[in-house]
Amino acid sequence: MSAAASLGRRAGITGIVFHSRTCAAVTAASCLAHLWLVAGNQHGTWLNLLMLAMVAVCLPCAVHVLRHGRISALRQVMAAALAMTGVHAVLLLGAGAGGAGHSHHGTAAAASAGTSPSGSLALLAVMALEMTTALLAATLLARLRAQPRG
Repeated sequence: MSAAASLGRRAGITGIVFHSRTCAAVTAASCLAHLWLVAGNQHGTWLNLLMLAMVAVCLPCAVHVLRHGRISALRQVMAAALAMTGVHAVLLLGAGAGGAGHSHHGTAAAASAGTSPSGSLALLAVMALEMTTALLAATLLARLRAQPRG
């Protein structure tokens, strides 16, 4: 192996390690944000239970991604992030709670009435975080698959 190839391989491994750590950190940050929301008890029981279930699925996977870069953990993080993006989209559009919107700080119904867009903006921010998590997991999965065996 040439010196240039050796340097390129080390840079690739360093990039994958950084990518893995970034993916794990964003996943853990999302879990902590959802735990904080559950602790604040601003949501209904079913939403709190859904958030706790998401944390129970994603937090162990974040540890596995950080330590080993496991493909199964990356798939699970990606699937959970996309599912949570869908849940947040439904809440943003007001399909939850009988069309009354999501009761998060300022409700989506109140935002549509023009009183407070902060709830809608918060949901959009969480959706962006979830999509970022899914994107990081998907791109890390692609990098690991493309990595030469050896």
